[in-house]
This record gives sequence, C-alpha cells and structure tokens, in this order.
Amino acid sequence: MSKPGGICRIFVVSGGVGACGEQVVNTVLAQFPDASVEVVTLGNVRESAQLDRAADLAAESDGIIVFSLVDAGLGGYMRKLADRRGITALDITGPLLDTLAKRLNMPPLGQPGLYRRLHREYFDRVAAIEFTMSHDDGRNQETWHEADILLLGVSRTGKTPLSIYLSVLGWKVANFPIVPGLEIPDILFRQDASRVIGLTLSPDRLLTFRRHRSGMLGMRERTDYVEPAKVVEELEFAGRLFAKGGFEVMDVTDKTVEASANEIIKRLGAVSDPRRAPPV
Repeated sequence: MSKPGGICRIFVVSGGVGACGEQVVNTVLAQFPDASVEVVTLGNVRESAQLDRAADLAAESDGIIVFSLVDAGLGGYMRKLADRRGITALDITGPLLDTLAKRLNMPPLGQPGLYRRLHREYFDRVAAIEFTMSHDDGRNQETWHEADILLLGVSRTGKTPLSIYLSVLGWKVANFPIVPGLEIPDILFRQDASRVIGLTLSPDRLLTFRRHRSGMLGMRERTDYVEPAKVVEELEFAGRLFAKGGFEVMDVTDKTVEASANEIIKRLGAVSDPRRAPPV
C-alpha cells in the first residue's frame, strides 16, 4: 500500500489502446485531487508474456493493475497471475461481459479494439479537430507535413472558420497568416504544394471585413490594417507568395464557408471518401 504522500502507480492494461481504462481511472481519480498518482497505460496486449511484464512492473512499484481484456483467456490469466503474486488487479469489463453473455444468451466476440474500429469515423473526426485547433494561426509548423490541407491568407480571409469546418468533416488542417513584416518560414516551401491552398478575395470585400473587425475591437484610429492601398499591397504580396510556392489559389469573395470547403474538397479529389465528402 502506498504511504500517505507517496506516489501510487496505476497500470491500465488493455487489449485495445486503453482509452476505456484510462477514462474510468481518471474519472475516479477526480475524487482524489490531492493524491499523487501516476497512470501508465499498457495497450494492445495480445500475449500472456505482456501480462507477465505488467505484473512485474506493478510488483516492483507496489502498483495497482486496472485491466480491460475482452479476450477471455487473457482476462483469466491476468486474474490468476495477480492472485498468485499478490497484486491488486481490478477487472473493469469482465463482470459486465459475463453478465451480458448470460442475459443475452450469447458469447461475446472477444475482439479487442472493436468499439474503436466500429466508431473509427468518430475518432478520426475528433483527431482532425484536435489537430486543426493546435495548428491554427501558424502554430506547430514542425508537424505541418501531417496536415491534409494547409491554408494561407492575409488577415480576415476566413482561414480559421474554414479550417474548423473542414476538420469537422474529417480533414486535418493547418493555417498560416500572411502578415506584413512577418517572416515567411522556409518550411512552407517544403510542403506538398498540392495540399497548400492560398485564400484571396477582392480588396473591397476584405476592407469591409476589416473595418467591421476594427469596429468590434474599438479601433478608432486609421491604420494600415484598413488602409485601401495597404490592403491591395498585402493581397498582391500574398499572390506572389502563392505563385512562388506553386500553391493552389482560391477566391473566397462572397463564398460561404460551406461552399469554400466543398470547392477545396473537390479540388483535392477526395469526394469519394464518405468521411470527407461534401455535406448534402
């Protein structure tokens, strides 16, 4: 038993990625906010040797094992192993599996990770949204290569809302703002140009958006941000940048986010993917 103030280690052992076990453990740990607990996840368990290793780790640190093994053989082995070695091990799925098997009068499939495979679309979309949110406004450039789409554009061309909309459809999107005086990173020109799309729109429409934005922010003084000549210069600079990189260019003047997203998807030729098809 861990001493008061000491670190308690919980080993989540799973035949899948361990998400179920982690969620249960973290839900319970929320009731012990001052406790020092380390959660270690050991996923994709397929062999008894992996359970032996988990038992060794738990025994060495006087830890607790929380396991979710839908494979009946592995689950039984884990229970016997823990009992033999005097390790506290809690089975969070076995009792429910047994109860349902009896109530439904049918055996469980015993396939680890089945829930995640059946709900792959959901998990893919969540991953896309998380990626997109963490790559907004030029952040995390070192992982731009993992993006399905990289959007470029001057301020108020709608990069962020378009990125988020595409991510909900399952696309991992990064975006980068083209700002006067802001250095253009070399890594931009090392991306697959077919995945990079430059957004542009008419100077008049861009001025309208910027003036509205300035008013919302309470900016009363006239700045380059809403100076017509400067706005034209920004758009022209962005156009030269797009040409230099050989990037696709899309005019979003008077286009809704949905229409822009649909056009991007069609350009990339991925409408055959049902997870990423334009909404009907």
